[in-house]
Amino acid sequence: MSYRVCVQDSGASFVVAAGEPLLEAALRQGVRLPHECTFGGCGTCRIKLVEGQVRYEEMPLALSPQEAQAGHALACQARACSDLVISLQRADDAPAAERRRAVVRAVRRWTPDVVNLQLEVEADRLDYRPGQYMNVLLDDGTHRSFSMASAPAGNRVDFHVRRIAGGRFTDEGLRRLAQGDRLDVEIPLGNFRLHAEDYRPIVMAATGTGLAPIKSMLETLMDDDDCPPVSLYWGVRTEADLYLADEIRTWGERLYEFDFVPVLSRAGADWRGRRGHVQDAVAQDFGDLSEHALYLCGSPAMIADAKQRFLALGADLDHLYVDGFTFQHEAAT
Repeated sequence: MSYRVCVQDSGASFVVAAGEPLLEAALRQGVRLPHECTFGGCGTCRIKLVEGQVRYEEMPLALSPQEAQAGHALACQARACSDLVISLQRADDAPAAERRRAVVRAVRRWTPDVVNLQLEVEADRLDYRPGQYMNVLLDDGTHRSFSMASAPAGNRVDFHVRRIAGGRFTDEGLRRLAQGDRLDVEIPLGNFRLHAEDYRPIVMAATGTGLAPIKSMLETLMDDDDCPPVSLYWGVRTEADLYLADEIRTWGERLYEFDFVPVLSRAGADWRGRRGHVQDAVAQDFGDLSEHALYLCGSPAMIADAKQRFLALGADLDHLYVDGFTFQHEAAT
């Protein structure tokens, strides 16, 4: 038995066999769907079911029961139970991804595990939405994904790269990379972006280098008369991992009612700030999240737990935006 899947946004269609993941069938037939980790951890392949039903062999980590009930699905794990009409929910104003050459302008090690990579892309001006990411294309046909950490301005862009021991690019490649080297990149990608149209107070929760797309968003809001109140919760292991804390503390001078809360999961005895997990700190400080826009970026485990906690506190799925990253393919944010 097989089913037909129609993509409402593009008019494309493909056939999926019973028990076959939607993403696998789409790619096999040349229909491109956004994806990254392919095992349900990041949420990049999230779609909206306009018509039809799907099932899962096991509920994916990046999809909450509430999201599934509201008609959302993850294409990499969903199996069709009928013919389907799906929507990719891509922002109407999002620019199309293009392959470009980029020149390395700086490689700076902030901590033993985090590197600041600065690229100049061969374009008059880069067009992307704060929160999106790019792919670095490698010679063997694979890629590594990194979120832009700076607001769109000209053709230079910053990235926060977490070193993965033994990683071909994040470890070996970065050690060899020098100013003036060239990379092939695909930019921009992803549906995670700032939703300025929400007009709601913002709560942002990030872990590790999940700070990168959050930084891009906040830089965009700086000096904006319409900037809403913003609370940023950044979770890392130790105080030494707060690689950008001093800079973040200055952002309050250019953002309206900005509150920065670093949270350490393995804090030393001298730490006087918050301890534990970042989602716990948010839940402790906000008894009601029904009027907030929420942005979550970091590990799939954090995001899965945070979504459950925040939905229980009244968060609206229509104003809860997530970007989970994994390291199976070094697809680190």
